[in-house]
Amino acid sequence: MPKIYVTDWSGDTHEIEGRPGATLMETIRKAGIDDLAAICGGCCSCATCHVYVDEAWLGKLPDREDDEYELLSDSVHYQEQSRLSCQIPLSDALDGLKVTVAPEE
Repeated sequence: MPKIYVTDWSGDTHEIEGRPGATLMETIRKAGIDDLAAICGGCCSCATCHVYVDEAWLGKLPDREDDEYELLSDSVHYQEQSRLSCQIPLSDALDGLKVTVAPEE
């Protein structure tokens, strides 16, 4: 089970366990980190599961699809390391992944 480190809006970092095959969004929500709204439930249509991925992990994630980029690039909080957590499937290779929940729009 991969361990994921999630920093919330208050700056607190939570160590949570992921399940391979689940998405990062599902894992964060299941852990009770309510800063991540995930309004669309993982359909890649709302951008309320926006996170910043630690730069050391960017190359280990699947590439962003065009629809994910379009949603993120419209955000005033967009950064190069922005990702939608609903588009990141977890695997054992992501053990130690570090993300920060992006500010609310």
